[in-house]
Amino acid sequence: MQGFLNLNKPLDWTSHDCVARVRRLLRLKRVGHAGTLDPKATGVLPIALGKATRLLQYLPGEKAYKATIRLGISTTTDDLEGEVITSQPCPGLNLAAIKTALGEFIGKIEQIPPSYSAIQVEGKRLYDLARKGQIVQAPTRTVEVFQIEVLDWRDGDFPELDIAIACGAGTYIRAIARDLGMVLNTGGTLAALIRTVSSGFNLQDSLTLTDLETQLQAETFQPMAPDAPLLHLPSVSLPPTEAKKWCQGQNIAAPVDILGLVRVYEEETRFLGIGQLQENVIIPQMVFEPIS
Repeated sequence: MQGFLNLNKPLDWTSHDCVARVRRLLRLKRVGHAGTLDPKATGVLPIALGKATRLLQYLPGEKAYKATIRLGISTTTDDLEGEVITSQPCPGLNLAAIKTALGEFIGKIEQIPPSYSAIQVEGKRLYDLARKGQIVQAPTRTVEVFQIEVLDWRDGDFPELDIAIACGAGTYIRAIARDLGMVLNTGGTLAALIRTVSSGFNLQDSLTLTDLETQLQAETFQPMAPDAPLLHLPSVSLPPTEAKKWCQGQNIAAPVDILGLVRVYEEETRFLGIGQLQENVIIPQMVFEPIS
């Protein structure tokens, strides 16, 4: 079995827990995922099956979330799982000021990832170091936020804000919650998170683990095609003779006015892999389906 599963990650499961469960259910050794979700987050977790794990690096990086931010407190983890660092009621906040502050997070921004995160520093994950009492600040990095929309606003001593956010790969929503609190001088932390889009997969098309089990019992489960989440890449079709040479590692001339990564097919139907187009030549990058 090979292809992709659009999984709706359940609450309190790690991304690794989900991979392990899918591996057992499908009896597959090669299972991987794109874009780690925190245990307290739910939503889209793309799962690669079989040889499709080799395609994970080529998936689009764009993501979208629905998040709830609680203002007036800050925590060690930048979400409600951590210890409270500061707590100060802020009943005087108004939505206009919050919308103005949110505008500072649109576009390319510099972001410091949370101290409790999967980012590695000198080969060690930050959350492993933090659990040992070693708080290490991750290097600042540039991320991109395309859009932030306010969905709801609940006033009070510790007001909560619901937002929809579209962003590029590597953006931490916990960090946005923390930094929004800093801009407003109130403190802020993430209260809830749902990922609605990830790497070309949408929440409305996702399956829960229960859905997967039900389909497996009914023998109706079919993974998504390996090339289904790669439609952001242009495609090139080769005739059979050229396709075989390409699969054997040969560069193939292609009079196509495109530069960069492309999906490669045999006669527009059989997905062969990923190529790099340079000066009208297709260079094999990853041969997914060799031709014998």
